[in-house]
Amino acid sequence: MAYAPPNVFVIAAAAALLAGAGCSGNLRLPGAARGPAAPPESWAYPAADVVPVLASGGMVSTTDRIASEVGAEVIRRGGNAVDAAVATHFALAVVNPEAGNIGGGGFLVARMKDGTIAALDFREKAPRAATRDMYLDERGEVSERALIGHLAAGVPGSVAGMWEAHKRFGTLPWADLVQPAINLAEGIVVHARLARSLQSHVTELRRFPATAAVFLVDSQPPRVGDRLVQRDMAETLRRIARDGKDGFYRGRTAELVEEEMRRGGGIMTRDDLARYEAVWRDPIVFGYREHTVISMSPSSSGGITLAEILNVLEDFDLRRARYHSRDHVHVWTEAVKRAFADRNEYLADPDFVPQPTATLISDEYAARRGADIDLRRATPAARIQPGLGAAPLRSAGREGANTTHYSIVDGQGNAVAVTTTINSLYGNLVTVAGAGFLLNNEMDDFAARPGTPNQFGLVQGSANAIEPDKRMLSAMTPTIVLDPSGRVKLVTGSPGGPTIITTVAQMISNVVDFGMDAGAATAAPRLHHQHLPDTLYYERGGLRPEVADALRAMGHAVAERRGYQGDTQTIVVLPDGRLSGVADPRRGGAAVGVRLPR
Repeated sequence: MAYAPPNVFVIAAAAALLAGAGCSGNLRLPGAARGPAAPPESWAYPAADVVPVLASGGMVSTTDRIASEVGAEVIRRGGNAVDAAVATHFALAVVNPEAGNIGGGGFLVARMKDGTIAALDFREKAPRAATRDMYLDERGEVSERALIGHLAAGVPGSVAGMWEAHKRFGTLPWADLVQPAINLAEGIVVHARLARSLQSHVTELRRFPATAAVFLVDSQPPRVGDRLVQRDMAETLRRIARDGKDGFYRGRTAELVEEEMRRGGGIMTRDDLARYEAVWRDPIVFGYREHTVISMSPSSSGGITLAEILNVLEDFDLRRARYHSRDHVHVWTEAVKRAFADRNEYLADPDFVPQPTATLISDEYAARRGADIDLRRATPAARIQPGLGAAPLRSAGREGANTTHYSIVDGQGNAVAVTTTINSLYGNLVTVAGAGFLLNNEMDDFAARPGTPNQFGLVQGSANAIEPDKRMLSAMTPTIVLDPSGRVKLVTGSPGGPTIITTVAQMISNVVDFGMDAGAATAAPRLHHQHLPDTLYYERGGLRPEVADALRAMGHAVAERRGYQGDTQTIVVLPDGRLSGVADPRRGGAAVGVRLPR
C-alpha cells in the first residue's frame, strides 16, 4: 500500500476486481501448500549456519570486517550512524578497492531517531563533453570504451555525498572520521578476501601501469599476510580530511584527475569536478503489509521498482504459500517482470526526464499491472508492455555483479543504508596516477545505444540516453523498513547490478511474509528476473529440480546461474530493541556490534 512522501502526490489506493485467472487482494495461491518448504540439500548456505550477531548499542555490517570495526568504533566514541557511515565509507575505499571507492558514487537512505527520513543522491554524472553516441563504433555498436579506460569514467560523487551527509546529520569532526582510512592506506595486512579479489583480477589490473603499481608487486598480487601500502591514496585522503569536499573536487586532486584524463584520452575536467554536487531527494516511501518501506528515488531505479514489485505481490497471500514452491516463485517472477519492464522504459535522472513516480508506486497502478497475471501460465516478456505506453524493447544480454553496501544502526535509533560503487569490479581499471584511487566505469549504465543491453543485460530506453551533466540510472536500493508501530525493523541492501532490486525485494518478503530472522533471510536462495532476457535465474543449487521443472511446464525459461547472487548487509531490530546483524556469507564480511556501557 503506497504512502505519500513529502512533495510527492500518490494516487489513492483503490480496491481492484481482477478478472479471469488474475487475482484480488490476498488471493490464496492454488496448490501452494503442496510445494516444498525448504531449500535443496545441495544448497550451500543452510540457515542454521548463518548466525546473527546481537548487540544493544549499535551495529555496523559491511563486506569487510576492518571497515565494520572502523564504523563500530565511531559509535563507541559517541558518534551517530551518519558519523559511522562516513568513517566506514572511506575505510572501504582502502580495504575494498574492487567496489568501495572514492572514485565512484552511490546513494544514502537515512531514518533518524526523531523520525526524519532522507535520501541522498551522490551518483556520478556525465562530463560536460559527453555526447549521446560517444561509445558507438563505426558499425554503430557499443565499444569497449564504455567499460575500460579513461573515457568510461563519470564524475565521481562519493566524497561530495559523505560531505553532504556529514553537514546535515554528523556530530563528530570530519577530519576525525577520515583519519582511520588514512591510517589504513599507510599500510594494511592483506587478508584472505582482498588477496582472493586481487588474484582473480590480476590480468585486468596489469592493463594500466598506475593501477599495477598500487596493487601488484613485480606484476603479482600480494599474498595473505603481506603489507599493502597505498601512499598516494593516503595523501588524497589527507587533503579530504583537511579541506573537506574541496580537498577532492578542487586543488591538487582535481589537477591529478585532469592530468590522468589527458594522458588516457578521457574527457573529465577540473571544471566537471568543481561543478559536482550531491543532491537530497525525496525518498520513495510506501507500505507493505502494514510495514513502511523507505528506499531510494531516481536517479536510482531501486525504490520505484521495489515498490512496484511489492505492491503487486501484496495482492497475493504469500503467507499461505510454501517458500519457493512453484506458485510462490511463479507469482514473484510475474510481478518482477512487469516492474522491470517499467523500470527499463521510464526511469532516469529526474533533473533531465520527468519521472512518473506517483503513478508507478501507487496501489491502483499495481492492481492494474497484476490484473493479467495468470496463476497457471507464465506471461512471455514480449507480451508485457511498459504500463504507461510505448513499445517494449527487444534485446537480451548477460549480467554481472559488483558494488558494495553497508548498513548501520546506532544505539540512539538512527539508521543508515548506503550502497556505493565504481560499477564493474575495479571500475574502469584506471588508477589516477599520484592520487592512488581507481575511477569508475559508470558511463556504461547509460543507454549508450537505447534498445541494446549494457554489461548487466539491461535493455533501456532513450530516457537514460547520455547527456552532459546527467546522472546515469542505477539499480542501487539502500532500504529501511519500519514496523507497524513506526520503529525501524530492517536495514538492508546489496551489490549486484540489476539483481540488487530483486535481492532487496526478497529480503523484505523473507522477513515480512515468511517471518524469517536476519540469518535465515540472508541464507535463503535467491531468484532474479529483469524482463529481458526472459529468463528466471536461480542461485547454484538453490531451487529444487521438481520446482524448476514445474515452472518450465508453466512456460518459464529457468536457468541456474553459475554462482551466487548479492552480498546483503542486514540489520534487524528485534522486539526487545536489540540489534541482529548479518553479513552475507556469499562474499564474506562481518557485522560488528557495539555493547552499551555498563
